[in-house]
Amino acid sequence: MLRKLLILGVFAGSSASFPILYQANPDVFQRLLKSIVSPDDKLAISNIELNVIRPTLPAAEQTPGRKVLIKVGPHGHFNGEFRLNGRRVDAIVDTGATLVAINRSMARQIGIPITAQDFKYTVNTANGKARAASATIARLQIGRITIEDVKTVVLEDSALTGTLIGASFLNRLAKYQVENGALLLVQ
Repeated sequence: MLRKLLILGVFAGSSASFPILYQANPDVFQRLLKSIVSPDDKLAISNIELNVIRPTLPAAEQTPGRKVLIKVGPHGHFNGEFRLNGRRVDAIVDTGATLVAINRSMARQIGIPITAQDFKYTVNTANGKARAASATIARLQIGRITIEDVKTVVLEDSALTGTLIGASFLNRLAKYQVENGALLLVQ
């Protein structure tokens, strides 16, 4: 009897983890499903959608695939942990900013070489006018969302202390919107 309960427990635990594993890796499950089917059935498999009952998880984890929810921070900003050229960076999403904005130190840290001669533009910031350089971030990521070749403005360290994620990233998403006190990003 104890052995049957143990087997039942293992079966229940593994079946309960299937939806979580599917949410984290939907592409893996689709490839696995396609590899099991014969070549004649592959056309039919492309139209199959798996319906998974999602467990109740915090909002940031309820978004499968290429969606990210960023909760509003204590100061009313949407702060998130991004990766710029593979380096972790805490940044504020600024829907009013035209471009992603980083400072010179951050540019150096993520491998963008900037010289004094590159600062040939003048931009208006919340703190007034500042000298700026144009650059491109090779890869900007948050969660499972990845955008490549993102236009960026680099400011002197005195003009910008943090990192701002602006429209040059946001406009390349399928959508972004505020919903239920969080910013939803969808690729």
